[in-house]
Parts: sequence; structure tokens; C-alpha cells
Amino acid sequence: MGALDGRVAVITGAGRGIGREHALLFAAEGASVVVNDLGGNNDGSGADTGPAQEVADEITAAGGSAVANTDNVATWAGAKALVEQAVAEFGKLDVVVNNAGILRDAFLAGIEEQQWDSVIAVHLKGHAAVLHHAAAYWKAQSKAGNQPNGAVINTCSASGVTLPNAGQANYGAAKAGIAALTLVAAEELERYGVRVNAIAPIARTRLTLATPGMGAIFAQEVEEGEFDMFSPANIAPLVAYLATEKCPHTGQVFAVQGGSIQRLQGWTVSASTESDDPWTIDDVDGRLAEWA
Repeated sequence: MGALDGRVAVITGAGRGIGREHALLFAAEGASVVVNDLGGNNDGSGADTGPAQEVADEITAAGGSAVANTDNVATWAGAKALVEQAVAEFGKLDVVVNNAGILRDAFLAGIEEQQWDSVIAVHLKGHAAVLHHAAAYWKAQSKAGNQPNGAVINTCSASGVTLPNAGQANYGAAKAGIAALTLVAAEELERYGVRVNAIAPIARTRLTLATPGMGAIFAQEVEEGEFDMFSPANIAPLVAYLATEKCPHTGQVFAVQGGSIQRLQGWTVSASTESDDPWTIDDVDGRLAEWA
């Protein structure tokens, strides 16, 4: 038996890279998978039905269960169609893996409005849109007496939560927003039997190879038989575990790379000062100087 036998999952951005590895492992573990990918370029331009269909075909050729979907999850309508396809094809929805993303790097002084809007739309709105429609489905199921055992795995990034990267204000802001969205969604969806977690992966993908200063690192060749620390296949087992019925975790963000899994913690109080009187500028200056 597979760890995901009988589970139905939608995986966005599953035509290539990390998302593709998710889809292949989920199917190998017994899940029915809706392979979503618009098929666009790194910057979100263009569309191609090929990547999603190729992964779905690969799964079915291996004896698994999958269908392709090329809807744009950065729109409410596209996300709705994706969720509805899962239910229509496989009778239910158990798991959402939000993975789709693009890059349009630029420094703040020169970034154009469209560069900002497109990245926020695909990453942050794309996560929220699929979450919205999946949550509405699970809420209806719960109220009908069919309590779900659901799971959502979102995808944030070190660029947004631990290692701010110059030139990625749009990407980092979107990924930080996804981490916050994960915590809110975990609180809201627990009542419907749904757990929500996020991963911050580091792996070799089209996007990381195109990231300034990082491409050369990820492009390094690996000797035959050597453990490939940057293979996107290293990310999928954690995501598959978080999608299982038995997984107890919710409201967590996990960093995952190669042979390492870390649980991340968000903003915490690192220093504090109190006053019994109204603040003055000089008071603030003096108190904060004590933290140095």
C-alpha cells in the first residue's frame, strides 16, 4: 500500500521542477493527481499545455492516476476550475499543494508595476485563490456531515522568511505573505478537518538557475552515484508526508534541502523596553541604544 492510497490531490506548477517531483511521488504512493501547470516561461509569459500533459501521461503510463490541468491559478476562475476538475474527475479533494511560481527580479529603484503585480499574482494570489475554493469545498463537506481529512502544503522561500535576497522584493514579499497566509489558514481550516503547512525548499529548478548569484551553485555537476543535494526530488517526500492522513502537523513552515529538514519560527520578540510615561523621541533614542 502507498502512503497516499485513495487520496486526491491538486498540485500547481507541477509540469516541471519541484512540482513535477511532487506529482510523480504522490502518484507512486497511490494518490490521484490533478497536474496543474499553465506552461509559461520563467517570467510568467506564454502558455503551453505540454508540461502538464506530459507529467500526467508519465504517471498514467506507469500505472498511476492523473489528469492534466492548464488553468491559471492566479485568477479566481482558474482556481475554481482546478478544484472543480478534481472533484469531477475523482469524486473528491483531499490535498492541495500550492507550488506554482514565476520570477521577475528587479531592484526597487527600477522595478516596474507589472513586474511587481505579476509576481504577487502568481505566488500570493495564486495560493489564496486555490485555498479559497478548496476551503469552500471542505466547508461544504464538513457541514454536510462528511468531515474531511484534508491537507494543504504551500510553498514559500528562504528569500521571504530567512534570507532576504536583493533584487527580489516582489518575490520575497510574496513568499513572506504565503508564510503568513499559511498560519491564518491553519487556524481557519482546522474546524473543517484540514491541516495547512508550508515548505521553504532549496533545489535546482528553472527559477533558482535563473536567480542572480545562485545559478552557478545550482548548476554544479554531480558525480555519478553521489547524493545530489540540489535535486528537486529531495523535496517531495516531506510534502507527501504532510499530505498523509496520519500527519499531525499544522500551522508549520519547514525548510527543506537535500538531506535537511528544519522547522522555522517566525517573528519573535528579541528585545523589549517599557515606560510608565508618554514616549519622547529622546526617550526612544536612549532606550533603543541599550539594545546595541
